[in-house]
Amino acid sequence: MLFHLLCSMKFFASFVPTLLLVSCAGYQLGNIKPPSLTRVNSIAVPMLSNATLHPRAEALATSAVIDAFVQDGTYRMEKSERADAVLEANLRQIKYTTLRGNRLDTLLPEELINTVTIEWKLLDAKDRTKILASGKSSGSSQLFAAENLQTARNSALPEALERAGDTLVSRLANGY
Repeated sequence: MLFHLLCSMKFFASFVPTLLLVSCAGYQLGNIKPPSLTRVNSIAVPMLSNATLHPRAEALATSAVIDAFVQDGTYRMEKSERADAVLEANLRQIKYTTLRGNRLDTLLPEELINTVTIEWKLLDAKDRTKILASGKSSGSSQLFAAENLQTARNSALPEALERAGDTLVSRLANGY
């Protein structure tokens, strides 16, 4: 009886680790890059261009994109000379839409949504004519129309750019 108990305990002790290893079959730890970007380990992000009328928005957008890359960790940030790829991007649009209006005056907005759109291309650093990936990324944030609407817009813009940067990096790091 003791012999059968010891044999069953040995079997159980060897079977459990095997079961745990098999249960993870098909999963992979770490980031899974899109197939077209498997050789890209580092990316250079020069200053984004700005097609909007918002002053200094290109600096905020560049900072948001770089911060998103650093937080994700899939790619290293490098200078253009040492990078595997270069991200060329353009802050294309900042759009404001009314979310909620004044009850007595419907033309007077109380709450707005600002949506930013970034168009981008990831180019091979050695051959800038070769496009590795491209797309549009957008992000939005909400703001209240206070006494100073310009200050409210300036305060809400970094959050929308941060979300657009996260969307851009997610496309490059995860493929979606």
